[in-house]
Amino acid sequence: MARTPSNMMPLGTMAPDFNLMDTVSDKKLSLQDLKGANGTIIAFICNHCPFVVHVNPELSKIAKDYQEKGFRCIAISSNDIANYPLDAPRLMKEKAKEEGYIFPYLYDETQEVAKAYDAACTPDFYLFDSELNLAYRGQLDDSRPGNGIPVSGNDLRNAMDALLEGKEIDALQKPSIGCNIKWIN
Repeated sequence: MARTPSNMMPLGTMAPDFNLMDTVSDKKLSLQDLKGANGTIIAFICNHCPFVVHVNPELSKIAKDYQEKGFRCIAISSNDIANYPLDAPRLMKEKAKEEGYIFPYLYDETQEVAKAYDAACTPDFYLFDSELNLAYRGQLDDSRPGNGIPVSGNDLRNAMDALLEGKEIDALQKPSIGCNIKWIN
């Protein structure tokens, strides 16, 4: 398993816009269509990465727990499907159903969106405030496959709670660790 860290986009950065195919609904969706009233989570994930598989149930739970609080979750896969066919859009759709995603699972075929976000790994998490300014980026929590720490989502949940309460989010944020994004050569 590769252990690639997040690049940690500068806090305050405005979310790059996008218009990508949602593998669940088969519709093109934009960031403006999907953003939440109180915040937006953008998660770069994929089907096959063991780090993503490890956190999938918690990501689904967070999306459900915070949807009524005005947050939206958006998942994006940017992997090269020629070399990693398990990440193909039709299989993304199956994974979304299997995992019970209540959020869109978008396919970034050109990888332009991943590059705009400076995404490096799967999973890579970004939390934007109501104005789409980056408030948090990095890990879901300290759990990794095989390290014995239960998946809790605490880092992301604490940042979301701080946004809701109008409190400052700790600027000391840990990078996510996961498989590198599979770039097209």
